[in-house]
Amino acid sequence: MPFGCLTLGDRKDYNNPSEVTDKYDLGQIVKTEEFCEIFRAKDRNTLKMYTCKKFLKKDGRKVRKAAKNEITILKMVKHHNILQLVDTFETKKEYFLFVEIATGREVFDWILDQGYYSERDTSNVVRQVLEAVAYLHSLKVVHRNLKLENLVYFNRLKHSKIVISDFQLAKMENGLIKDPCGTPEYLAPEVVGRQRYGRPVDCWAIGVIIYILLSGNPPFYNDAEEEEYDNRDKSLFLKILSGDYEFDSPYWDDISDSAKNLVASLLEVDQDQRLTAQEAIGHEWISGNAASDKNIKDGVCAQIEKNFAKAKWKKAVRVTTLMKRLRAPEQGESGASSPTPGAAAGPLTSNSGPAPPTSAPGTASSSTEQASAKEQVPDTDTGVIQAPTVTAARDEEEAGERRNGQTPAQTLGDKTA
Repeated sequence: MPFGCLTLGDRKDYNNPSEVTDKYDLGQIVKTEEFCEIFRAKDRNTLKMYTCKKFLKKDGRKVRKAAKNEITILKMVKHHNILQLVDTFETKKEYFLFVEIATGREVFDWILDQGYYSERDTSNVVRQVLEAVAYLHSLKVVHRNLKLENLVYFNRLKHSKIVISDFQLAKMENGLIKDPCGTPEYLAPEVVGRQRYGRPVDCWAIGVIIYILLSGNPPFYNDAEEEEYDNRDKSLFLKILSGDYEFDSPYWDDISDSAKNLVASLLEVDQDQRLTAQEAIGHEWISGNAASDKNIKDGVCAQIEKNFAKAKWKKAVRVTTLMKRLRAPEQGESGASSPTPGAAAGPLTSNSGPAPPTSAPGTASSSTEQASAKEQVPDTDTGVIQAPTVTAARDEEEAGERRNGQTPAQTLGDKTA
């Protein structure tokens, strides 16, 4: 073909780096995450402060993909309980995202500072989160990393709204998702079990959040020493897979049946039976008057300080890097079941009350079934990092595994969204 017949593609119109610095004054790095650096930035004209995330293209395809994914999703999203994307720039070497900044406190800190704290306060927080998540789900966006440290008061005014931050793991639900990611204690059973999953994982995480806000305790935990990473997460994942949590005394003695019913409906092991965000908004504990106004601050704060003071949950994120061959449990094999969504809020459902340590709420407790569950979760390996990490796109992962002569089910390597 003669050279003159060739046509060149359109040249990409990149921003000049000076366009970024002409409009914004970038401060010092606040923190470094896996794929980006985070700055405080001031608009030179309005003097408003924003959060700036800078992604370096030279850091690889995963970084570029993570930046594009976050930009695409944040451009779609406009909700008063979600931190909004303000500006984006793409230079030849970088991506810049400018996002609203929340100047209020994390929910943990807010609770500890209150003189009075009740179910009704928790219900108000959760209602705002549910409204934002229902909105995301209407756009087929899955957040995938809902947790307490990503829920922040927008400012320090008395009646400040709650906002959801950190969309680094968010993903469009174009077909069900396969790549596991997130914070271990908030992972839904279908993620731990390596099943395909979607929007219900966010609803499970909200169930975990409510449980913590009402008791100060995590619903799923184990007693392994802090250094025993393998055993700790293996035990944690076993409990998540079977829905093994309790409304244990004395922490839940003063909590209403309606609150327990909502938690049980969100911590439903079967994702098809789990309450949706929109359904949860209609629950009487959220939209009605079922939330108690009794002061529960002392008990909740004591447990929060006991469980979270060492910052293993609050400030650091433990990310499972080698969930070796985690396999989805066969339906009916583990015998696990949970209360049916929409069950009456009065009498507690089968997993609404304390249960013996060896028995999962809402599940059969035979030794045969427990052995079956143990066989489903192999050894794990974890590390500690200082920021949420993103998992590798499964298609990239599977391609690499095939090149190495492995089937996709044989390994699970480093992750990115």
